[in-house]
Amino acid sequence: MRVPLSWLREYVDLPATETGRDVQAKLVAVGLEVETVEQIGAGLKGPLVVGQVLTIEELEGFKKPIRFCTVDVGSANGTGEPQEIVCGARNFAVGDKVVVVLPGAVLPGDFAIAARKTYGRTSHGMICSTDELGMGDDGTHGIIVLPPEHEVGTDAIELLELVDEVLDIAVTPDRGYCLSMRGVARETAIAYGLPLRDPALLDVPAPNAFGYPVMIADPIGCDRFTARTVVGLEPEARSPIWLQRRLQKAGMRPISLAVDITNYVMLELGQPLHAYDRTRVEGPIGVRRAQQGEKLTTLDGTVRVLDAADLVITDDRGPIGLAGVMGGANTEIADVKNGENTTEVVIEAAHFDAISIARTARRHKLSSEASKRFERGVDPQAAAAAAQRTVDLLVLLAGGTAEAGVTEVTAPSAPRTIAMPADHPDRVAGVAYGRETVVRRLQQVGCDVYGQDELLVTVPSWRPDLSEPNDLAEEVIRLEGYENLPSTLPTPPSGRGLTDRQRLHRRFGRALAGAGYVEALNYPFIGDAVLDQLGLDADDARRRTVKLVNPLSDEEPALRTTLLPGLLGALRRNDGRGSHDLALFETGLVFRPTGEETRTERLTVDRRPTDDEIAGLNAALPRQPRRAAVVLAGAREQAGWWGKGRPADWADSIEAARTLAREAGVELTVRSDQHAPWHPGRCAALFVTSAGEETLVGHAGELHPRVIKELHLPERTCAMEIELDLLEQAVDGALQAPRISTFPVATQDVALIVAQDVPATTVEEALRAGAGQLLESLRLFDVFTGDQIGEGKKSLAYALRFRAPDRTLTVDEATAARDAAVALAAERTGAVLRGA
Repeated sequence: MRVPLSWLREYVDLPATETGRDVQAKLVAVGLEVETVEQIGAGLKGPLVVGQVLTIEELEGFKKPIRFCTVDVGSANGTGEPQEIVCGARNFAVGDKVVVVLPGAVLPGDFAIAARKTYGRTSHGMICSTDELGMGDDGTHGIIVLPPEHEVGTDAIELLELVDEVLDIAVTPDRGYCLSMRGVARETAIAYGLPLRDPALLDVPAPNAFGYPVMIADPIGCDRFTARTVVGLEPEARSPIWLQRRLQKAGMRPISLAVDITNYVMLELGQPLHAYDRTRVEGPIGVRRAQQGEKLTTLDGTVRVLDAADLVITDDRGPIGLAGVMGGANTEIADVKNGENTTEVVIEAAHFDAISIARTARRHKLSSEASKRFERGVDPQAAAAAAQRTVDLLVLLAGGTAEAGVTEVTAPSAPRTIAMPADHPDRVAGVAYGRETVVRRLQQVGCDVYGQDELLVTVPSWRPDLSEPNDLAEEVIRLEGYENLPSTLPTPPSGRGLTDRQRLHRRFGRALAGAGYVEALNYPFIGDAVLDQLGLDADDARRRTVKLVNPLSDEEPALRTTLLPGLLGALRRNDGRGSHDLALFETGLVFRPTGEETRTERLTVDRRPTDDEIAGLNAALPRQPRRAAVVLAGAREQAGWWGKGRPADWADSIEAARTLAREAGVELTVRSDQHAPWHPGRCAALFVTSAGEETLVGHAGELHPRVIKELHLPERTCAMEIELDLLEQAVDGALQAPRISTFPVATQDVALIVAQDVPATTVEEALRAGAGQLLESLRLFDVFTGDQIGEGKKSLAYALRFRAPDRTLTVDEATAARDAAVALAAERTGAVLRGA
């Protein structure tokens, strides 16, 4: 809503020194969103005067029509002589009154005016259009031609109201009354503590039986319809300058006097109106629902096929308007420019159902100034006043005569009342306002208030958004000032912090971030297509998903059963945008239905659920384990002056799992496996030992080439996914800090030859078991195959570190421990000491 400050001053006696910025601050303080304050005419400097065209000479020999004019500007040029001006416009003639800017003036946009030679003549000034003066569109796209009554030499800056300030207010859906000067003026009056001159307080004649006949078939869709008739309009009457300028400042284009007046009253009072050419209306005006498939040509020239839910205005022929949205072309006010005349009009001021109008406007993709107001709520009591205001202006400006007949059809209604404790706003805001303040503020917004401790509040007709005590409390709070509410932080109970589980899960995230992974959070939705791309078998448990009733996307209608689709999608997008060296991780819930979930009844909201009902809800939920996953592609270590880098491979994904296991304080066992979507020869199964039993917790390795191709991933992409809840369950008590021995370490290296198909982890387990308690660590540092070893064989070289907590080990003790480890490895795996 654009609100000219000069227009606003008609209803509120603002101090003369108040600027648009001052008013903006006040309105923002009471809860209105004033987005900008436009300075109209900023930088404009005269002389800018009314002139009369004396002569016009057509200049020949140019590509476009050029006219050399002499214009009488009175004494404004200091000489009284006619002003010589070159002009290219053709919408004026000799004798017309125009707006002339003289040398020395400055137009908006810092456009300085000076005498200059052009088209072989010297032009001493310029004849102005609305665009050049920053007035907005008047529909002519040409020179401003003024009514003949304005005297030559009159200051045009004051005449055209070229200097003003306009507040641009973003009206929220609950403040529909502020889509009018009346509503904004009320808020301004409250903000300044000044009286309001309500433009709707008019003497309105009582309805009688002589008015234009109106029949309402749908009183729910239209609960009020006022009709007035004005005859004897002067066809040539034009909208006065002040009316045109107010419409332009408010963002509307002047069209014709009758239409301009209805638009003006709508802006002033917030009540949309429509004027029908009475000679084009056949029979009584009716309001009903449209018949399915009926057609109506609206004022924009579009033929619209109506829906049975549309509310329409009709006459004996059928629909003549889309109620509350746009009128029909068959009863349009005639355009004088086309040689047509309208001398009799029927004025409609009605109140329509907000929801019905909103749905019709959206159904036809036709948002209008009228529908925008109706769907936010229009004051039903303002219809009669708006009709009267329109009649008065038509009589005053168009020379018409108001007929005595007044039609007003209304459906029975009662004012809305709300009961509220007087201290309710105090309890909502945490501030002691007191009863007097509460009553005063509610009366300022138009409420009638009765009672002492228990208030009975009658809501004004222009505030349909006030429906419960909290709405009234909000009115008191906003008018008292949101900035005056104290900031009070809640005091948390002492002795409560993160649980052990929460701490562990946070450590998991920090550990992965410390290892060089970047966290990527993804939507928890998947579709069957990505499960196909991952190559999952038909009976894979990850294909049993929980489907959503109203998914965000039809392509992803289910909750995820694995974290990999989201992470791989993030990796693909980043790789496509030029980031090729990637290491991403995510922790979150997956949803794995067991098939044992029960159905639950929809619970009511008027009470707290019982314990049994809550248990039923929990039983209906799928299993939701928390998992962690990583994906890698590109270089894991960058090349530089320090040496060669290396690409990410399957071992890095396994190391990510070991990082999480170390954080939990558990030992991870790695074995070869085949599990989609990993490469069958580069896939590791991850196990932990809990309560003496091994439990599968996840998988890691390089993805299958077919999966990489289907998902358009970088070559050799690797991934790991592990269930954090199972890691947590494997934790045996509190995490023990490592004990640092003060005695030296004894290192023994062994190289064992085993069959090619013997996993290194099996050899490691045997070495650990055979070495006993003196073994501090074991590390595989070399794998060798070749003719020296023999076909089908491989050599595994391990570094064994021995240390005793209470003494320095002798060489014999270290050697004996090593030999015991080798012996057990030979027994379990058939290993042979290399070189023996």
